[in-house]
This record gives sequence, structure tokens and C-alpha cells, in this order.
Amino acid sequence: MSKRGDRLQDKGARGKRRAAGVRSAPFESTPGTGGGEGKPPSRLRRWLKRGFMWGGALALLALVFLVFAVGFAAQSLPSYATLKATQPGQTILVRARDGRELMELGPSFGEWLDYDDIPENMTNAMVAVEDKRFRSHLGVDPVRLTGAIVEGFTGDDRIGGTSTITQQLARNLFLNNNRSLDRKAREAVLAMALEWKFSKDEILELYLNKVYFGGGAYGIDSASRKFFSHPANELSVEEAAIIAGLVKAPSRYSPTADVQAAVDRAQVVLRLMREQNYISPDQAAVDVSAVQLKEQSGQNSARYFTDWVLPQLDIILPETYEPIEVWTTLDIGMQRAATASIEANTPDGAQGALVSLDRDGAILALVGGTDYVESNFNRATTAMRQPGSAWKLFVYLAALEAGYTPEDKVVDTPVKIDGWSPRNSNGRNVGETDVRTAFAYSINTVAAQLGNEVGFGTVASMARRFGITSEVATFPSMVLGSSEVRVIEMTQAFAVISAEGAAVQPYGITKVTGASGEVLYRREATRGEPLVPEYVVAGVTDLLQAAVQTGTGRAAQIGRPVAGKTGTTSSNKDGWFIGFSSGITTGVWMGRDDAKAVPGLQGGRAPAQAFASYMRFAVKNRPVEEFDITLELPEWQLEPDEEALFGAPDDYYYIDEQGNLIEPGRREPEQTPFGVEGEQPASPAASQDFLEEATGGALPPDPRPPRRQPPPQQPALKPFDE
Repeated sequence: MSKRGDRLQDKGARGKRRAAGVRSAPFESTPGTGGGEGKPPSRLRRWLKRGFMWGGALALLALVFLVFAVGFAAQSLPSYATLKATQPGQTILVRARDGRELMELGPSFGEWLDYDDIPENMTNAMVAVEDKRFRSHLGVDPVRLTGAIVEGFTGDDRIGGTSTITQQLARNLFLNNNRSLDRKAREAVLAMALEWKFSKDEILELYLNKVYFGGGAYGIDSASRKFFSHPANELSVEEAAIIAGLVKAPSRYSPTADVQAAVDRAQVVLRLMREQNYISPDQAAVDVSAVQLKEQSGQNSARYFTDWVLPQLDIILPETYEPIEVWTTLDIGMQRAATASIEANTPDGAQGALVSLDRDGAILALVGGTDYVESNFNRATTAMRQPGSAWKLFVYLAALEAGYTPEDKVVDTPVKIDGWSPRNSNGRNVGETDVRTAFAYSINTVAAQLGNEVGFGTVASMARRFGITSEVATFPSMVLGSSEVRVIEMTQAFAVISAEGAAVQPYGITKVTGASGEVLYRREATRGEPLVPEYVVAGVTDLLQAAVQTGTGRAAQIGRPVAGKTGTTSSNKDGWFIGFSSGITTGVWMGRDDAKAVPGLQGGRAPAQAFASYMRFAVKNRPVEEFDITLELPEWQLEPDEEALFGAPDDYYYIDEQGNLIEPGRREPEQTPFGVEGEQPASPAASQDFLEEATGGALPPDPRPPRRQPPPQQPALKPFDE
């Protein structure tokens, strides 16, 4: 029977069944299906179908929105000429004390190179290492974008490593470096807008003339001149590889900072150029280490000053990106003299630092090291070093305020305080002497006794009062300078004495002006509050002058009155001299950065000599000033009776027995100047020996402890020298 006959027979059979009331299955099995019963379309398939339809519609809508966004952004972009003229970064012109230009900081731009003038090796190197699909994508690389999405789902929330050259250009021109998803989205839109509006060659031209290569250099011409001393149109393939390798991390791969890191990165660039067929194997095998880099000569040490002072602009100025001029306190002549004095006197293998302040705190010169290019670490404002005997300034200030005078007798004898036994640098003791001599010759045992008597907390509080902000310990050896401080802090403290006891705050900026000349900031002159009474200033000036005239600081003499103090730490690790003359206070430190010993280094030698060398120049145009060392003691010291003991002065700061600073007018009525409460026994009118001889018998012992008697002799241990 034919197939047609079979179909007619099947049709007739189904008709008979319907007539008999028998319903057939909606889907009958067909041969070869195993007899399984047919099923309707599942709900999942229907939802998937709808999802694809809706997803496609949403994707189409998003695409339309993206096209409109990119088109709108493209219409809003500046013209090519405007983008060429736009310079990133802020230019800061720093002026010296007399208005002369000190230096200009900020972005450095070379000559603008048109695309046809840029060496092909340079464009190829940049494309190879930064964006190998640059010529084919529309501003965003789908491959790198997919990698970023995968990276995000794997748990790394940093959105990075996906930017094409066009995206980098968009970020540099219009955005910041924030790594948020929102910023990346705007970057992508702007990149596609740039591709919409400009050609690939124009985008590369903009990029290569504007990208940052480190050291303030923007653009390949500025980078080429900085690193190789020639314009960018003369770049060789290996030089181009070095420059292209800088974009990823300018500070890390800079050839002036780490030559080997720059060479290794350039080798990566050459390998990528070879893999992408931009260069031959022979070109990829060039010796990058043989590239002649520009020799970096020692820069003006004023960079130490600008490194310290310019960050203060963030505090004193509102946010601004316009070019500004910063007028500073630095004296060019004094800065040169300071640099020369440090370079000439610092021992081999050591470093030196110098800070010089005018009487109002203005920084006249600041040197943070012997070579800024070799090391930009600022030892004048940042390094923490032990001051040695220069710290005795605070010990004797506390003693003078407590009632001592330069003529008072003290005894140089071995002493032991809480298990600590200081020893003099010469290993000898001279016996009875006076306060002036003990200070001038930096006798350690006397300083230890005075510190113990007035209280180590009192000495620490005195240091705080004079501007020491570093941590100060209060154990006994602190009197010999065991607490680490900064050079600028110690210089500030001595400047207070030069300012006749008035508070001094170092500063370096006098005014800031904008591009049109308007004054954005001007420092107001202020007079510091007195920190100690006049008789204390006169007394300590007497001591400081004696240290230079006859004591350990004789090398600091300059032919006019000088007051100062030396400092040397154990094993000659640090040498200091800090002093003042004619209203200028200068502090000098020398030592090694690793705190190892420097043979022969003492405060009274190289540091004092550097001080004298600088100060002869610094004060040459200033009148000679004699120091006022007339000691006019207050009545409570001149009249040691019971009433005087309770009549405390109220016109200056006071340190109590526990080292607490009591402000003027804040002392409790019942407290005595010596921190003793209650009635005080009167002092005898004659000596103990005289009274015993006159009465023929021994008198009862005085219940009060002796005021200035040294402790019994104890074995000595080696302390800080000087």
C-alpha cells in the first residue's frame, strides 16, 4: 500500500474513534521516540524566553543611552587647540626674603611635538606597554573590561589595570585618580567621546605630550631632556623604552631614583615591542644599562627648606589650583653660607644640619643634609637625635628659676642617683666651683645634682615651655640629653633666650599672592608671651656667654658677643652647637644617619666651627649687641623671711615640685614658691660652727634637708660626654 493510502487509513480510524466518544491523546508518540508521551513547553523555558527578550530590549535601551551620553560628552569636549593649551598641575614660584626668585616648583613642560615629529619607536613603545589594542578599540577595551569584571567578582574591590591610553588621557584631562566605580564609568564615557571627536593620531599626540613621567616632567620632551639631556625627537629605541616604562609608576621606575628598576622595566617594554612585531629581535636585545643618563648635579640645599615650608600652604590657604607666588623668610646669602659651612666642616661619612632663626622666629637659613640629591631626608626638621649637654640649658633654667645664681657654689664630686652614676668627660672631679664654671665646662655631675634637686619633671616641663614637643623622659640621665629631639626644636628653645625670654615660633612664609597679584595670605607680626622672668634670662645668658668665652664652646667665637652651648653624646655619635649673636640664633648638628660613632666628633669642634663660619657672614651687617646679664633678683629671693616665702611673684610662669606648669595668676594662695605648704622655719642668722663655738656645745641638727649638699661618693659609670 502506498504512503498516501496509509495516511488516509489512519485518518479514517481517528474519525471512527471520535464518533465512538474516545478522545485521543493530544500528542501521540512517533516512531523512534521510545514510546514516551509528549510534554508541553516548561515554565522555565517561557521565562528564559521572556528574559532574553527583556534583556535584549534593556541592552538596546542602554546602548541607545550610551550613544546619547557619548555624543553629548563629545559635543561638550573642548577643542583640540584648547586641550593642547591646558596644563595640569599647579605652578608655585618661591621667592626669597628680598623678593628674588628662589625656585619654581610644579609641572615642567618641554616643547610640544606634533604627531609626525614624535619618533615611531616612542609611539610603538607606549602602545605596546600601555594599550596593545589601541588602534582597534573605541576608547574602551572589551577584553580588559571583561578582565576587570572578573577581577571584581573574585573579591578584589580595586578597579584598576583596565585603562586604555584614551581612558588615561580622559582621566588626566578631566578627572582625578579616585578608583571608584563611578569615576571609572565617567572615564569610559569620556574616553569614547574622545575617540568620537578626535583621531587616533591626535589622541596619541595629546597623550604623549601630557602624560606624567615623574620628577615634575609632563610630556615626552620634558622627560627626555630631564633624563637624557636631549629633545624627544632624538630618542633611541632603548631610551623610548625607559620613558614608556615610567608611566606605570613614575617614582618607582625613575632612572634618577633607581637605575636598575628603570632598566628592568625597560626590558619588559622591549620584550612587548618584540612580541607585537614593532621591533626586530636584534633591536630588542639592546643593552639598556648602557644608556647615558643625565648627570644629576647637587641641587640647591634650599629644597630642604621648601620641603618643610610648602606643605603648610594646605593649612593657610583655601583650595586653589591657580599659579601662586610664595614669599618666604629665607635669605639667599645666608643659605649659601650655611650650605658651605656644613659642607666644609662635616666629617667624612657623616651628615650635617643647620637651622638659623631671626629674633622673631623667621627662618633665615635651613640645611637638612650635605647633598639633597643624594638624600632628601631633612635632618634639620625631621631627624630625632640626642642633644647631649646642649640639653643642660633646661636644667640650669630650672635651677636659676628655683633660686640659684651664676656665682653660687656647687661641688663637682661623684654622685649616684637611683642607681645612675654620671661621670665627667675627662674622668676627673674639681671639687667646689660655681654654677657659671660648671656650665661653661659642662660638668655632668653638677648638672645631675641640680636636676635631682629641682626635680626631673621640672626640667622636662621647662623644656616643654621652651617649645620642645618631642617626647621627654624624666629618669635621671635626662639631664644629660638622653631624650631625642629635632634640631629646629633646640634652636627654637635657644632663640627664646635671644628674644629675652619671649616665646618664639619658627616660620618660613610671610605672604602668598595669586596669579593676578592679590594677597591670599599675609602673616601678622606677633610678640610672644614671656616664658621666664628677666632675672632667669639674664642668668642663663651669663652662663651661655661663659661657655663660649672660656668653656667648651670657644671655637664658636666670632669677634663679637656670642652665647651658646655644646653637646656631645656618648661614643661621639652626635655633635651639637647652638648659640646666638646680634639677634640671630643658629643650631648645628652633625652625626651619621645610622647613629654610629664618628671619630673625633665633639660639639666644641666641627659643629662649633661650622657655627662660627656661618655666623661671621650672617651678622656682618648687623650692629654688635652686648648681652644684658645684670641679675636683678626678685624680692622673694632677696628677703628670705617667712613673709617672702609666701609672697610668690605673679607675673611669670612657675614650675611646681612635681614639674607642673603654673600659669601667671593661677598659683594657689597657700602654695609657696618652693612648693612647700605651711609655715617655714626661719634660717639661722649665723653659721652652725659659729653658734656651736659661741654656746660651747652642739646644737640640735637642722630638721630641713641641705639645699645644695652633694650626695656621698659612689662608683662612677660612663655617661654622656660634655
